[in-house]
Amino acid sequence: MFYDFIIADSNAKTPKYRQIYLSVRNSIENGSLKKDTKLPSIRKLSENLGVSKTTVTGAYEQLCAEGYIKNKPQSGYYVEAQFENTPKIVDADERKSQNSNIIYRFDFSGKSIDEKIINIAEWKKDIKEVINSNYLLTSYGNVQGEEALRIALQNYALGTRSVNTSSENIIVGAGIQPLLCLLCSLLGCRKKVAMADSSFVQSEYVFKSYDYQINYFESDESGVTIDSLERIKPDIILINPNFTNKEGANTPVARRLEIIAWAKQNNALIIEDDYNGELRYSTHPMPCVQNYGIENTVYLGSFSKVLLPSVRISYMVLPDKYIKRYNEIKGAINQTASKTEQLALSKYINSGKIYVHLRKARRTYLEKSKVILNCINKYFDNYDIVFNETSLYITLKLNFSVNRKKIKEQIQEKSICLMPYKTEDNEFCLSFSGIPIENIDDGIKTLSQIVYNNKS
Repeated sequence: MFYDFIIADSNAKTPKYRQIYLSVRNSIENGSLKKDTKLPSIRKLSENLGVSKTTVTGAYEQLCAEGYIKNKPQSGYYVEAQFENTPKIVDADERKSQNSNIIYRFDFSGKSIDEKIINIAEWKKDIKEVINSNYLLTSYGNVQGEEALRIALQNYALGTRSVNTSSENIIVGAGIQPLLCLLCSLLGCRKKVAMADSSFVQSEYVFKSYDYQINYFESDESGVTIDSLERIKPDIILINPNFTNKEGANTPVARRLEIIAWAKQNNALIIEDDYNGELRYSTHPMPCVQNYGIENTVYLGSFSKVLLPSVRISYMVLPDKYIKRYNEIKGAINQTASKTEQLALSKYINSGKIYVHLRKARRTYLEKSKVILNCINKYFDNYDIVFNETSLYITLKLNFSVNRKKIKEQIQEKSICLMPYKTEDNEFCLSFSGIPIENIDDGIKTLSQIVYNNKS
């Protein structure tokens, strides 16, 4: 433990022993130092503060006389007093128990990916290679993202999503939210945004932080309607072309071109949230919107579900006019993503491991989607389903009322975890990304029993 809070200032009028005494006493009274905490020895503290041992001894003796600390022979000085009204200091073990992740038997939350997909040993190998390159770790990273990764991302995004760009137009960040914050700083405040209702809660938080007016556009079977855009007249259009409406459909090319044409005519910017676009498995992945409208579209991609949720690396592709603005301010910006993980990811992509990983992920999620749909059909009746392929979850909407409060209590008892999305009482969002395929049947069966026991 460091004791930099103990002060002995030569320029102060207060005697040094008194400064030491007050530093320790105040820390005990405000709860920073708890009972039985060991204090530094007289010799160590005198060396650290550059004062005589007599000065430290005087402070400690006064604290002992007043009962704040106690001298234990052959051991040292320890805090003796415990103030009842001090702020509670949570022990590390207690904090760990409070915040530890609960492991559910039936985890439909979508907070993890299937362990069978990722070859952890290969990822660790790439991480280890970077760590062993000392010269790479002893300097700050590139504010825009490591060049090796941006070059790798250029090829990856082109091959998997038809993103048409150069490495100079790619910006790397630790997640989509910080990248959106950066984008908003380039665009300025008080803009009008059109987006799907509750489509991306984190983006709404960022937009509100920049005083953006948020409007929810209307959608039909092809996605956002042009009539809706005409009504809103937004400066920014946020879309996820892989999930266009409540049926989870893909935006067809014709509608994509209409959106691009409208944005160009009305000087609006398209932000394409291509969440897991490369994970489409039941149908062939469609080229991204950015491919059709390079100069008017900002593309957002992420590796949270494609690779590992713990690897917080996302990337943003800016049109030329915005990359020029970025270059003007990037001197005042810090990189948020780990340099080590960026370089490891570039190795993972360049070696071709990412493509092996993607093929395995598509096969796995295709099989799991079939299993969960069959299980729902087996254990439920009188329902509707929305299947979001790229987001790896299913919305189960029951055509009858249930007691959601009791269901919530009972699924917790049965070790079931659902997606924490805002839904109606009769709607349940079930992700199949992390749950082992062998647990899906029992999980859906148990959920159905709880639901039907709580029909209202």
